[in-house]
Amino acid sequence: MAIARAAAGLFVRHGLRSTRAEDIAQAAGIAPRTFYRYFATKEEAVAPLYAAGAQRWAEAVRAAPADVSVLRALEHGVRHTLTPGAGVSASSWEWVRTLLRLAEANPSLRRVWAEVCQASERTLGEVLAERGTRTGTAAGDDNVAAAPEPRFTAAVASAAVRTALEGWAEGDGPVQGPGSPAELALRNLRALRDFPWEA
Repeated sequence: MAIARAAAGLFVRHGLRSTRAEDIAQAAGIAPRTFYRYFATKEEAVAPLYAAGAQRWAEAVRAAPADVSVLRALEHGVRHTLTPGAGVSASSWEWVRTLLRLAEANPSLRRVWAEVCQASERTLGEVLAERGTRTGTAAGDDNVAAAPEPRFTAAVASAAVRTALEGWAEGDGPVQGPGSPAELALRNLRALRDFPWEA
């Protein structure tokens, strides 16, 4: 994680173009060959930071009380992960904003962000499967509603949160309160309240 933090700090302070892999290695206190042992490109170096946030969300959804609905568990995860101080410190949110803006502007970093989001979606699908979101239909009973596959449900929920983060990063919204990442993500999830989260 030290390499990822060093990379993020340099990207935020100097920009992606002005930062070389060698600069990241030096800032992390490692040799360039050690850097390349872990990462093929400088952009990949921030993947662990993206992934840490995604993992925190999945774990927070897993930790939600077992008796709450899937939608409430997802909201619990959002509040725990996207509220400053709970998941990421308030001062780190400006780094998050800059890294997301850089991902929007740079195809290589956008690919890293997309890969992390896809992996996060799989993890969230596993968490939702553990929560029993897929009940299916009773044999021969076409009138019983079936919840979607957990992976599809995870994709819908992940898209709601991802687009909230990306939309927030495009502007100058606050890190807390109206217009914050948590509020935008919760609004997106509320807009999906008619989605069949569970049968």
